Amino acid sequence: MSARNNYQTLPAKRLLVTAIGVAVASLALPVMAAESVKLDSVTVKGERQEGFKTSESSSVKYTAPLLDTPQTVTVVPQKVIAQQQALSLRQVLSNVSGITFTAGEGGGGSGDSINIRGFGANANMQIDGLRDSTQTNRTDTFNIESVEVIKGPNSVFGGSGTTGGSINQVTKAPVQRDFTRLGASLGTDSYHRLTLDSNQTLEDVGVDSAFRLNLMTHENDVPGREQIDRKRWGIAPSLALGLSEDTRLTLSYFHQTDDQLPDYGVPAIDGKKIAGVDRDAYFGWKNLDKDDIKTDAFTVKFEHTFNDSLSLQNLTRYSLIDRNTVISASHVNTTGVPAGNYRPAGPQAYGRDINSELLINQTNLRADFETLGLLHSLATGVEVSREHFDLKTYNHGLGSGAAAYPGNGYSLDNPPGYWAGPANKTFTADTSTRLDNQAVYVFDTIALNPQWDVNLGLRYDWIEGDYESTALPSGALTTLDTRDEKLSGRAGLVYKPTDNGRIYVAYGTSFNPSAEFLVTTGGGVSAATADLSPEKNKTWELGTKWELLDKRLEVDAALFRVEKSNARETMADGSTQLAGEQRVQGIELGLTGHITEQWDVFANYTVLSSETLKAADTAAGIAREGQALANTPPRSFNLWTVYELPAGWSLGYGARYVSERNVSSSGSAKLDAYWLHNAMVGYAVNENLDLQLNLNNLFDEDYVERVRQTPGTSARSSAIEYGDGRSAILSATYSF
Repeated sequence: MSARNNYQTLPAKRLLVTAIGVAVASLALPVMAAESVKLDSVTVKGERQEGFKTSESSSVKYTAPLLDTPQTVTVVPQKVIAQQQALSLRQVLSNVSGITFTAGEGGGGSGDSINIRGFGANANMQIDGLRDSTQTNRTDTFNIESVEVIKGPNSVFGGSGTTGGSINQVTKAPVQRDFTRLGASLGTDSYHRLTLDSNQTLEDVGVDSAFRLNLMTHENDVPGREQIDRKRWGIAPSLALGLSEDTRLTLSYFHQTDDQLPDYGVPAIDGKKIAGVDRDAYFGWKNLDKDDIKTDAFTVKFEHTFNDSLSLQNLTRYSLIDRNTVISASHVNTTGVPAGNYRPAGPQAYGRDINSELLINQTNLRADFETLGLLHSLATGVEVSREHFDLKTYNHGLGSGAAAYPGNGYSLDNPPGYWAGPANKTFTADTSTRLDNQAVYVFDTIALNPQWDVNLGLRYDWIEGDYESTALPSGALTTLDTRDEKLSGRAGLVYKPTDNGRIYVAYGTSFNPSAEFLVTTGGGVSAATADLSPEKNKTWELGTKWELLDKRLEVDAALFRVEKSNARETMADGSTQLAGEQRVQGIELGLTGHITEQWDVFANYTVLSSETLKAADTAAGIAREGQALANTPPRSFNLWTVYELPAGWSLGYGARYVSERNVSSSGSAKLDAYWLHNAMVGYAVNENLDLQLNLNNLFDEDYVERVRQTPGTSARSSAIEYGDGRSAILSATYSF
């Protein structure tokens, strides 16, 4: 690991380890004292056994259980996350077929670019139902309870964007049971991790009050990429106060600090690593490149129940993210140098100093009532947000031309990794953006009779964005603004032939304004796009959901089609018009829950048929027509299954398959298909201590997980990022 990382994170790590120790001691002492004074009365508050199958969404916008929701919604629960030791959002989402990842697009960081059903979802992220626009690595799940993936256009739920779907991370919250879990993990590739998750009910404070604390410190090298290191620590306290039997206030704070070396993979052409390049080779500059992130968020949730059929919820969040990143593209130029050598191409030691600020408020009113003989489950609400994004870009005087580098370049099989020449930090632009969003929405599930439900949703958004950028050192100023208003809708009809089965048909819309990425990467709005109307998307879905084996196991199937009818296209004269058409259609299959009391399964399979139906009338546009969309695999499959053996043992196995897919939306270059296999062995030593061994990528498969969506040339290659190599992690969890 680099000296820079060791020096900067050591004090934070010591502080966090000390905090964990103090927290454990402080939580244990009251228990010991209570036992010594009051031996004649013992109250046991046990942990609830969580399963793979999720019945309800965490969002109040869903006015029916997931079984009765006419849409494909996949929930990755805490049990799966813990069994897999899935630490990043990307690892969690690897459990959901139909999702792929693009390599570090938009300067947002490696692995952040997420595709759902062939369409980007970078700006379609939520935390506890509140929009989370800023593109950060989302590197740790220590405070995540579950992850919900809502597939298909659904601006009615998430606002602008959501062409292929949206992702909602559900955070851990105080609950009405006492537990403390102290976790420690060691593994290959310098893997070290400590966590604490403790929940304590506050019996003498209000009504059903509780406090929860999550702590984490972590470090590791990336398996198969040993030169890349990751360090982080985080703390997340939350307090739930029962102000009365009907009123509840929850206060939550989250802080995480990341210190890591960014990785932009290895140079490639047509999706294949260039000959002579080693999988582990690092094509950046360790003494210049960095990715330092500080995230702070404070959330207030107020809930009030008026009666059994009427309730109010108000959510307010303020978040601040500081991120200073210096990256070097792993693109290379192999022309004009001896065979086996290269010169860097693309940005080198390119810096982005970001400050992102979000203030968002959401008010929801839930009501259950009957009118004209029809039963309604109604949710209506208002959402208001303001986001500021400040970006300063800079470089260190390195370029992509020949002058900055040795005449013969560097060896492809031994890139230097450290920059020995002059490095003069020079600011190139100062950009400030603002995005205001106001929305009103209403959802209603109407029970026409015991066999038929109608599910309806409408949302109207007002979006205002401002862009101001000063070029440095010239001082040239560019100012732009954009305004959009849009109505989104969703409608579904659900038939219930039996108590455990549903058949549904649904239609939904979404939209992509020019300002979609204004506070995600600071871009998207230009003189050519500021006045364009939003792109429009629509989906049809025909599906069925069944609960089997005494409702322990759920089987889902759906046929769907997603259409983007007016995609933005760059014309031959350089202008931008809404001239493109794209379509993705396919099949989703899912199996989740208990096959037997000892056997759990979480599996899904997706078939995608994607096509650019119409593109701009240019050479590049014509080449795209009839082509499949980039990084959209025709077939993908995910499986995680665990069997509980006698004497406290359990065995787990996971598989992931991604078929061959296009590197880009034009051309015939393909990424290879791959199978990935993982395993887990668990052992309950006693009622307090659990051990778990995770073996990931059992056969050390070299597979491309993330790709830049361009084939590349000898003058400037593209790049690919491999998934993690084989690794082993041994974890111990002590619970009391």
